[in-house]
Amino acid sequence: MRAVKFKGFNLSLSRFFFLILYYGFARHLPRSYMYGGRFWKKMRYICCKHLFDKCGIDVNIEHGVFFGTGHGIEIGDHSGLGINSRIDSVKIGKNVMMAQDVMLISRNHKHSDLIMPMMYQGFDSVKPIIIEDDVWIGLRAIILPGRRIGRGSIVGAGSVITKDVPPYAIVGGNPSKVLKYRE
Repeated sequence: MRAVKFKGFNLSLSRFFFLILYYGFARHLPRSYMYGGRFWKKMRYICCKHLFDKCGIDVNIEHGVFFGTGHGIEIGDHSGLGINSRIDSVKIGKNVMMAQDVMLISRNHKHSDLIMPMMYQGFDSVKPIIIEDDVWIGLRAIILPGRRIGRGSIVGAGSVITKDVPPYAIVGGNPSKVLKYRE
């Protein structure tokens, strides 16, 4: 099979086609709750099914989501990525709700050399994020590299997740802390 070199990745022609289709067309389609929403949702789903490492059934990728080439992304059944979200390497379980503008960041810039400017030091290795089943992530939450969000948890709007979140916890703040547990 023929391959295309794109931003350091060797992509098959079909994967390259779906990247062009998603970023050139499907990403800009109206939100899924607008008129004709089922069609817009289906178009984005078809693209992402060919781009993600794993894409479950009834997955909703909303308007404006950015995910690079889709490498390192797994998303379970009945889960969704909110409007204008940005995700890196992540494993998302089943029945996960994500509000808009959520950031899932799986790597940082290197900064250990005090002589060389940080912009020339490159990146740390990728530390995938794991989001377990039945999680709700609020508006503009930020989840940092290598974090695990436990089953049944709720991440409050605007939270910055710097530590793992235990199962059934409700967390909020910057940095986030456990506010209480679901009953």
